Amino acid sequence: MPKKILEGVVVDNKANKTVAVLIERKVIHKKYKKTVKITKKYLVHDEQNTSNIGDKIKVIESAPISKRKKWQIWTKDRSVK
Repeated sequence: MPKKILEGVVVDNKANKTVAVLIERKVIHKKYKKTVKITKKYLVHDEQNTSNIGDKIKVIESAPISKRKKWQIWTKDRSVK
């Protein structure tokens, strides 16, 4: 099964090797058939501490790194372990 890749904006980078990323997606409401924005914040592993607040990044699913971290920063030139 392929791993999910999501795109979002970094909203917090205070923790060591961890950034908080806000992911926005659009879904259709079941009852009203209207498009609704849903936002969710994920904790993402950032090994080199390179991301800053406001950066747009892509994240990929990974094996659990800690209790709440199950995502890593995804780049084409770097393979995810």
